[in-house]
Amino acid sequence: MTNQDNSGRTQGTPAIPMSEQMRVRHDKTRKLRERGENPFKNGLKPDACAAELHVQHDNKTREELEASPRRVTVSGRIMGIRIMGKVSFVSIKDSSGIIQLFIQKDRLGEEGYAHFKELDTGDIVLSEGKLFKTKTNELSVHSDSLVLLTKAMRPLPEKFHGLTDVEVRYRQRYVDLIMNDEAKETFRKRFRIVEEVRKFFLEHDFFEVETPMMHPVVGGANARPFVTHHNTLDMQLYLRIAPELYLKRLVVGGFDRVFEINRNFRNEGISIKHNPEFTMLEFYQAYATYEDLMDLTEALFQRVADRVLGSRKLKYGGAEINLDGRWRRISVEDAIVEMSGFKDRTQTRNKTALLGYCKKMNFPASEKESAGDLMLTIFDSEVESKLVQPTFVTHYPLDVSPLSRKNEKDPFIVDRFELFVCGREMANAFSELNDPVDQKERFLAQVEARRVGDDEACDMDEDYVAALEYGMPPTAGEGIGIDRMVMLFTDSPSIRDVILFPLMRPQSGEQA
Repeated sequence: MTNQDNSGRTQGTPAIPMSEQMRVRHDKTRKLRERGENPFKNGLKPDACAAELHVQHDNKTREELEASPRRVTVSGRIMGIRIMGKVSFVSIKDSSGIIQLFIQKDRLGEEGYAHFKELDTGDIVLSEGKLFKTKTNELSVHSDSLVLLTKAMRPLPEKFHGLTDVEVRYRQRYVDLIMNDEAKETFRKRFRIVEEVRKFFLEHDFFEVETPMMHPVVGGANARPFVTHHNTLDMQLYLRIAPELYLKRLVVGGFDRVFEINRNFRNEGISIKHNPEFTMLEFYQAYATYEDLMDLTEALFQRVADRVLGSRKLKYGGAEINLDGRWRRISVEDAIVEMSGFKDRTQTRNKTALLGYCKKMNFPASEKESAGDLMLTIFDSEVESKLVQPTFVTHYPLDVSPLSRKNEKDPFIVDRFELFVCGREMANAFSELNDPVDQKERFLAQVEARRVGDDEACDMDEDYVAALEYGMPPTAGEGIGIDRMVMLFTDSPSIRDVILFPLMRPQSGEQA
């Protein structure tokens, strides 16, 4: 018996360097062409998939299959070959799962069986035959024909090791998806999550829109942009850091409910929570407040949990998360007093007291920062990680919220919330600022901040101010990080686990 592993070599033989394995495969491909066979065929199609066949026939007995025979044409990538003299077993994998082929020399003929023995793991084949069950009760296709569709020029990773190097998994996602069913399932869930998000907003009478990805000015969030240049217009442009200001222009124009599932680009560091290119959901609703959006956000996450997981209770990083019911709401100041070492409620807006505490705790802080900045530093450093169950943190300081509406009773804060789950920000929302005079003053403050060195401050956007001068109805808006949402629903520890092709540092030389 000859038993091949997923590298295409016979088990028990010494490991063959990849360069040698590739040379052998190139030689096989050349010989195929010499005998007039195209190793990269087209136009041949399967009529059944593995998952469908298992669902329909796994519960049938061998006798039932023989009594009602079914012929099928299946196709997939060879994941394993067991050659046992004149019979062989081949596992092929399609997009839905794995099905076994039973290959007999008597069925394929002398020449056909010889050609079969030239195949390697990784090759994509098509086979026609009758369904039956083996002595071990495994559903299989008794192959009458076996056609090579695509010759794999590189061997797959070894069966029992796969892609164990996380960096290689991210860099060669196509191999990761071939070898790692868990990775493939994560992305299937991602696709379903995005689908359910879209359905949710369409069912709530929102229009899905598209806004520019290249902006003439930086705006919509505090972040360092990527810079590009348009040659014909000879102008500098910025890849969008957020679609916010364009979406609110649409509200001015009369579209009362709009949403966009968009790609944003921020020239920032890479971490388990950050990728410079990421997906955001942003939506805006006229005649609504940030409080309305808290209710809508609860309903959205609960809907996705119901449809994708079948439960509102899930696990993330070992923690039990309950998305059911009404989620907790707490202000930034109350959260600091409750969960940080800064316990003096009468001093939460006192810059001197806040700065002193930050220095005592060795938090990054300076004299130039406002009381609101310092308050947020304490929150980020001590509170955020403790917000495990879904929590809406409300009433952020005005100083750190340049686009939010001031609270009418307390001008130090704005009508804003951020959603935290498992110690991570999942969403940011606020009642929108629609006073053009106030907005222009805040833009000017951002311009000054940029002038003195804040490279994440936004620019003056005169056209957006002009739009507000035409009148924007009272509106609330929100951004939700789709990648972080997928991380939550798939129990993925890193954002790169849920992005198909995350940004990676270039390699020096070709990977073996």
